[in-house]
Amino acid sequence: MADLLYKRRELKLSEGVTLIQDLNKEATGLEYVQFKVIEMEEGARYAETLESTELCAVVLTGNVDVTVEEEVHSELGTRETVFEKKPTDSIYIPSSKSFHVEANQPAKLALCYSNSTKMKDTKVIRAADNDIEHRGQYSNKRLVHNILPDYVDIPENLLVVEVYTESGNFSSYPPHKHDQDNLPEESFLEETYYHEIDPEQGFVFQRVYTDDRSLDETMAVEHQDCVSVPKGYHPVGVPDGYDLYYLNVMAGPKRKWKFHNDKDHEWILERD
Repeated sequence: MADLLYKRRELKLSEGVTLIQDLNKEATGLEYVQFKVIEMEEGARYAETLESTELCAVVLTGNVDVTVEEEVHSELGTRETVFEKKPTDSIYIPSSKSFHVEANQPAKLALCYSNSTKMKDTKVIRAADNDIEHRGQYSNKRLVHNILPDYVDIPENLLVVEVYTESGNFSSYPPHKHDQDNLPEESFLEETYYHEIDPEQGFVFQRVYTDDRSLDETMAVEHQDCVSVPKGYHPVGVPDGYDLYYLNVMAGPKRKWKFHNDKDHEWILERD
């Protein structure tokens, strides 16, 4: 099996454009999900043509213009840091489209991909379109920005969500999984996590494991690292003094998020 932890990298793609993460199929072995992060200097330009894939570009920080074919979508992006904890703008670009991005100021983009053959419509997902949720209790609290949840009919396969977990809390907890194509009980969805930490010198812990422990890895995850989850449970723990942001991308044969909790730990949900 491929490695699950992907460290931050710096690869210059073109003038003013740096690749920070590139979770392609060859690297991860995932069938449905691919993921990139790029950093752009002001005035820089990034272009791509999608082939049998759909894309949700999340403007993590900064502000950009995105042109899809001849259609211009201006002034996307709302924040200077993800830890402003407010939603941002994203854009969904369907399969077989060409696009380019121009940075109006220094910007960082998450490029979230999945397999797709349908000719869907390009759609800007404004910050105001994000559903905001507060999940969990006790030391399992998190703030969620739903960018492409399973109840919106925009993409063919993609699911995209931002999650904030404060100091001393656990997230994706109690441990849950979604690795069985067995609806309505459980769906099969591959997943990637992109992590940012405040302050940046911090680290968090993420464990990925299956019931039979044939997969069981616990990782120290640092700022701008990624974790791939091909199957299994995948909780995250945040040490005292640091806050965590992560961006999740999920996709599978059916676009439905239906998870199964680890029965050993499900009892924590039953507390008063």
